Amino acid sequence: MSQAKPSVPGARPPNRLFYGDNLEVLRRDIASESVDLVYLDPPFNSNRSYNVLFKHKTGSEAQAQIEAFDDTWTWSQEAEREYAELMNGGAPARVADAIEAMRRLLGENDVLAYLVMMTARLVELHRVLKPTGSLYLHCDPTASHYLKVMLDTIFGPEHFLNEVIWKRSTAHSDSKQGARHMGRLHDTLLVYTKGDTYTFNAETLAYDQGYLKSKYRYVEPDTGRLYRLDNLTGPGGAAKGNPEYEVMGVVRYWRYSRDRMDALVAEGRIIQTKPGTVPQYKRYLDEMPGVPLQDIWTDIDPINSRAAERLGYPTQKPLSLLERVIKMSSDEGAVVLDPFCGCGTAVDAAQKLGRQWIGIDVTYLAIDLIDKRLRHSFGNEIAAAYEILGIPRDVASARALFLRNPFEFERWAVSLVDGQPNEKQVGDRGIDGVIRYPIDAKGTTGRILVSVKGGQPPGPQAVRDLIGAVHSQRADMGVFIAMEDPTPRMAEAANASRLFHAPAQGRSYPVVQIITVEQLLAGKKPNLPPVLLPYIQAQRHAASPDQLTLGD
Repeated sequence: MSQAKPSVPGARPPNRLFYGDNLEVLRRDIASESVDLVYLDPPFNSNRSYNVLFKHKTGSEAQAQIEAFDDTWTWSQEAEREYAELMNGGAPARVADAIEAMRRLLGENDVLAYLVMMTARLVELHRVLKPTGSLYLHCDPTASHYLKVMLDTIFGPEHFLNEVIWKRSTAHSDSKQGARHMGRLHDTLLVYTKGDTYTFNAETLAYDQGYLKSKYRYVEPDTGRLYRLDNLTGPGGAAKGNPEYEVMGVVRYWRYSRDRMDALVAEGRIIQTKPGTVPQYKRYLDEMPGVPLQDIWTDIDPINSRAAERLGYPTQKPLSLLERVIKMSSDEGAVVLDPFCGCGTAVDAAQKLGRQWIGIDVTYLAIDLIDKRLRHSFGNEIAAAYEILGIPRDVASARALFLRNPFEFERWAVSLVDGQPNEKQVGDRGIDGVIRYPIDAKGTTGRILVSVKGGQPPGPQAVRDLIGAVHSQRADMGVFIAMEDPTPRMAEAANASRLFHAPAQGRSYPVVQIITVEQLLAGKKPNLPPVLLPYIQAQRHAASPDQLTLGD
């Protein structure tokens, strides 16, 4: 991962990416009334049936099913502590009353755990929003109604702006013949403002071709401009204050004053199709802004149809969806916050649109992916525009991460060499990630295996195991990342691995190299061919040469 530096000595980059629990980060690092727009897409396992989601923990549900859902939200000691904190002054009284009512309604189950954890975070998100700020909560119909109750309690029902329905799919596999429900094709975005004054940049869409063909049927002979004929009469007549007078031999109540009507006649904007007919107004197509955006969005394709965007992240949303949200509810220079930033689509869109941004995620894999995504999209120089917080900066904090979460430590260490960490750390046989590098212009890539050891020096056998994995998996090289300095016998084992010749570079490299965490933190890199940034497949995007090199 790049270590972002301010472009001006002593200056702090305008954008921040936090690795950690978003509740802790919000409380510790995000000032009150400092954010213009919040977008959040919190994880929720909605693929489970309702009877499973709502089953009480004392029920007889199969343990395998419980474990599948426990990976996301579960009623546990942590949820119980969060509930107690909300009830004991951690939230306004009306919010505490609402979550207490939810407990009575739902019982102690996974849905309640989800609502408790979300309520604590929504209270903090309301705090950090500016008085003119807005919040978009992206969810699916499984729990959107419960979330709306909590949002009404926190923001006030008068600050509910829209419930947006986004058609995220076409015909769905869950609606195939024999299914016992209709196809589930949409997500919900609940939109709230903090106050009565807020940023809203109305968006218009292009007219449907069928509409244009039926309505704009006339063509201006001299200019070729399309126009339609529109009614000029004043609805409600004199009762609505419309004036009565004669135009082109026709007396009616009109929607314009006499002076305004005379001016329109002089401009050629009033037409009478034949003598005696009611005059009509010429409305030109090129003067019309388009169709105002409504609260049902069917024009944004799902991510599955956008091959160039797909990063393999299970809940990834289209970039155009986040661009619409950010454009509508913020201006350039505004601060956009995504507390569940995942693969970073909101961060990417905010950077593209000239907004400042804050991203938070509890998994290091997401933080690493976002860093690589930004560098891929905007070039390595973008690293000077953001700061990554919560990751180790020295050996002591690296050891602390290892003791707290060995799997996250492995992912962090792999990212230091621009490798892609394993998505799962089970059954990895000592291999914790892979580095890919280009072999030819056709998109062929070579593989470099990465093994990470966070404890005491494991001895020469661990190095020999990596050498064996390189050969058995038909990789080209291996990188051994050690927390502690390698022993002489480990160095001997690595030196015995011989050399690999890379024809594209015309150079030879040691098959296995050992490098320590301390060396990586100091900026040293292993001796490798220029590598590809992970997560993004080389054949999908054209990358500049500096984006294919290891490090900055």
